[in-house]
Amino acid sequence: MAKDKQKIMIVEDDFFMMDIYNMKLEQEGFEVIGAKDGVEALKKLKEENITPDLILLDILMPFVDGLEVLKELKKDERLKKIPVVLLSNLSQKADVETGMKLGAKGYIIKSHFTPSEVLEKIKSFL
Repeated sequence: MAKDKQKIMIVEDDFFMMDIYNMKLEQEGFEVIGAKDGVEALKKLKEENITPDLILLDILMPFVDGLEVLKELKKDERLKKIPVVLLSNLSQKADVETGMKLGAKGYIIKSHFTPSEVLEKIKSFL
């Protein structure tokens, strides 16, 4: 019997980046759930009862930013155990520290990693 695919949720408002990560993860056999902003991500996680194995979460997004989404996840019994890796173009130390204090498992600065390196990081968190 085939093992269920691991699910990765990508919360990213940049469609180009979303597309690249989506393609890379699907090629590696992951099931990808996309959300274009924090509002859509929280809706899918809470209302549609989706439970991914890992969430790649952009910090700077319209409506609800990644740090707010992370706070919401940590308040929810069902969702708080899902590893969250913050994905950002920001290299500000304060954002890294805030995200880690809120319970993120890791932090990836998009401009510092190729999609393949991001994939390796994802695997290390699963």
